[in-house]
Amino acid sequence: MNLSQLKPSEGSKKKRKRIGRGPGSGHGKTSCKGNKGQNSRSGGGVRRGFEGGQMPLQRRLPKRGFHNNFKTEFTVINISSLNKFEEGSVITPAELIKCGLVTKSMDGGVKILGNGDIDRKLTVKANKFSKSAAEKIRSAGGEIEVI
Repeated sequence: MNLSQLKPSEGSKKKRKRIGRGPGSGHGKTSCKGNKGQNSRSGGGVRRGFEGGQMPLQRRLPKRGFHNNFKTEFTVINISSLNKFEEGSVITPAELIKCGLVTKSMDGGVKILGNGDIDRKLTVKANKFSKSAAEKIRSAGGEIEVI
């Protein structure tokens, strides 16, 4: 088999309908657009959301809320899930990704929260810690390090 012999599978490719190509095609003259009017013209038709001059829905409904584009979204991890790691190990965001606790889409970084208990001495490196999480890690004999 050569590259020149490769073809798409049967039925996967469909030819586009060529309209306005004469009377023999069955789609000639007006190209299935009817006679005259806004929609028969080039660029004809109304914009998306247009309701014939009536106040459109997106303008009738009240606007609410605010979205801060500069807010940093942290991937949160509870302290109880850190018991997976062996005693004395160093936990970094790369380690958390490797063991599956964090997905790769962590734009703002990792924040460790204090839900649960920890019974091992660990060195945890993260972007942010809650007060209770930092306190629990230190009381278990571990260390925290803000990246």
